[in-house]
Amino acid sequence: MRARRALLALFALAVLAGVACNKTKNEPPPPAAEAPAPPAPAAQPVRVMAVTLGRAVGADKRVATAVDTFAPTDTIYASVDTQGAAPSASLSARWTYQDGQVVHEETQTIAPSGPAATEFHISKPDGWPKGEYKVEILLDGASARTASFRVA
Repeated sequence: MRARRALLALFALAVLAGVACNKTKNEPPPPAAEAPAPPAPAAQPVRVMAVTLGRAVGADKRVATAVDTFAPTDTIYASVDTQGAAPSASLSARWTYQDGQVVHEETQTIAPSGPAATEFHISKPDGWPKGEYKVEILLDGASARTASFRVA
């Protein structure tokens, strides 16, 4: 009887060992380690690329026909093209007359994520005085571009 129990115990151990070995064979191989993602390209700081003046802008905030001479009752548009990305940037337009007298100043907060256009405009229903004008575009308070024009 002892021999029979020993034989049964040995048989049970052999079955358990077979099950354990079989289980190891059926397990899927561990997943391959994923290659690290390439680093994201460094964000380019926002830059003012161009200022275009005209009498109208399209839905894309860009001047369709650039001009630098306006009639006294025209609305004068400035389309400011920027490149780069930022969660927030301050873009200002300072419009001045002849000797630097500020006729209008406006600031817009932008959050560009690539090339973008921002529109500024001025109008005066009773007419602008004839003479030389300038619009200065400031990015986060620093002068970035200027454009000169005249009212004739």
